[in-house]
Amino acid sequence: MSKLVIAEKPSMARQIAAVLGATEKNNGYVSGNNYIVSWCFGHLAGLAEPETYTEKWSGKWSFEQLPMIPDNWIFKVSDSGKEQFSILKKLMTDSSVTEIVCATDADREGECIFRYVYNLVKPNKPVKRLWISSLEESSIKDGFAKLKPVSDYDRLYLSGFCRARADWLVGMNGSRLFTCRYRTHLNTGRVQTPTLAMIVKRDYEVTNFIKQKYFTVDIDCGFKAISERIDSETDADRISAACNGSSAVVKKAEEQSKCVNPPKLYDLTSLQRDANRKFGYTAQQTSDYLQTLYEAALTTYPRTDSQFLTEDMRESTLEVISKIRERFTGFASDIAPDISRCINNDKVTGHHAIIPTSKIENTDIDSLAEGQKNILLLIAFRLLCASSAPHKYISRKITLESENNIFTASGKTVTEQGWKLTEKQAFALLKCSDEEKNGDVTVLPDVTEGKIFENISAVKTEHWTSPSKPFTEDTLLSAMEHAGAEDFDEDTEKKGLGTPATRAKIIETLTDRGYAERVKKNIVSTEKGRKLISVVPEEVKSPKLTADWENQLKQIETGSYSADEFMTGITAFIQTLCSKYGSAAENTSFAPSSPGKCPNCQKDISKGKYGFYCTGKCGMQIAKVYKHILTESQLGKLLSGSSVIYTENGKATIVLPEFEPFSYTGNDGNKHSGFQWKTK
Repeated sequence: MSKLVIAEKPSMARQIAAVLGATEKNNGYVSGNNYIVSWCFGHLAGLAEPETYTEKWSGKWSFEQLPMIPDNWIFKVSDSGKEQFSILKKLMTDSSVTEIVCATDADREGECIFRYVYNLVKPNKPVKRLWISSLEESSIKDGFAKLKPVSDYDRLYLSGFCRARADWLVGMNGSRLFTCRYRTHLNTGRVQTPTLAMIVKRDYEVTNFIKQKYFTVDIDCGFKAISERIDSETDADRISAACNGSSAVVKKAEEQSKCVNPPKLYDLTSLQRDANRKFGYTAQQTSDYLQTLYEAALTTYPRTDSQFLTEDMRESTLEVISKIRERFTGFASDIAPDISRCINNDKVTGHHAIIPTSKIENTDIDSLAEGQKNILLLIAFRLLCASSAPHKYISRKITLESENNIFTASGKTVTEQGWKLTEKQAFALLKCSDEEKNGDVTVLPDVTEGKIFENISAVKTEHWTSPSKPFTEDTLLSAMEHAGAEDFDEDTEKKGLGTPATRAKIIETLTDRGYAERVKKNIVSTEKGRKLISVVPEEVKSPKLTADWENQLKQIETGSYSADEFMTGITAFIQTLCSKYGSAAENTSFAPSSPGKCPNCQKDISKGKYGFYCTGKCGMQIAKVYKHILTESQLGKLLSGSSVIYTENGKATIVLPEFEPFSYTGNDGNKHSGFQWKTK
């Protein structure tokens, strides 16, 4: 008799199998010691496409097909997963298997990955749940000693199943509805479209910003004090002339002792944001690096939204801190680490914050790929910072009056570096700059009220208002995380668009579909993306509505909201949407205009599924230069006669608005001739 353990991926299955003593390799599973360990390859099964349900929903899209709301949901095994599904089915129904252990990732999606397969096979056998936050041997052993009935996670599955059905309903119906309405292929999504709407809104604010000039008057009393904003240059000149050579009296001298607590530990989103700021990694790259580290048992579970640890982790975490200090002697300190601020049982639901495991002690970190190394060090150093002492300083603010005008000066004196020193050491080891520092610290003299400064100098200074900045991966993740927050109470369980596990994929989907693009460090909307947002109604692109749905999904997990009620609301939303917009729009000018003419044959350039191409099919490589893919903005500059520069592997290449013949090997393996942009 055997127990069948089903993991999410082969690499994780091998880790578990080694701990369980299953060492015999077979096709699609490992066996031994009364265990069989197999895997799912991620989502082997998912919700079927519309045409699977009824003939009416197949073929050319039309208003008559809508709304598409299945009475009973159908699951389909993916083409790439059929072989492994067949292996799992045989194992699950084998009479020698007496119990099944769900060992997929301990989160909403992991629960669905297992349940979809189990529900398709229907083996009618008892199921236990392995719930772990690390793939270390000790964690796996402890998890198997504490297996729980899978029914304990029914609400988690319901939340995931509701999410999948909601995405299907909004995506399938919305895409067909607005494609028919505007007679061009459009993709909408429950999270994708509101995220794009935020990008478009930010781009509009940047593009349409009108800068305004304003002034201040600065006086020099041995230190600089500044007036409030002055909109009139005449007033600024008058105040400057009146104060120059005059005296200034201290009206108020304030001093406060302040304390800045260490930063919290990383959850996935905060780690993705830091990695983008410090290394330029996309959210997806960070997720991929972190997943590899997790599967190597070097870090704890990656897709967490908690920044805290639980009380029972106190001693093991202190041991990890000690091991990190030993590895990096520059951080060694006689001061004992304090992790009390890192511990909060109430703030940990499914998984705790991301920290290194004890395996970091004996790992050759330099042998890791650069991205994995940088992410591991970020996590390790954040743990050191979070367990360091607070940063303390004395804040001073001096208010002066000169010729009936008020001026202020602010400064501070650091009294204890605390965690800031640890952070500075970390930046040096990571070889990245502290981009968040705010210039030099101004140290002000110790003055008393009534002190007079004679013969001060005063000058007018000119300033300009600044526009909002385009989104970077960092700031977009933050915007997604906090979208709709103003509409919820502080105690709301879940705010924002998507989850830590899905936000990176949403950004990638927007760029893959041509609705947004990366321009240097920024993420900006394309013409196609802006036009999509201009035609879809508010209810489809509202961050507030989608954030509300995310909150309800979280409440389904905790049992405070009904899955049936959620699905009733989504269904009603789709029915209303299709009824309201189920006809062709008079304005059908949505289709993106051609960005220009092919420089080789003068035919229109169009954008397809795989990027821009020449409609004349003359062989001109419009969108690539030696396999480097050009962005929409770069192509636009070339077509308008300007050169562009792209950087790859640290090397800058200038692309000229001219073309030349070249030969290349096609996907078919044959030699072809064509044309491409010149470079130098």
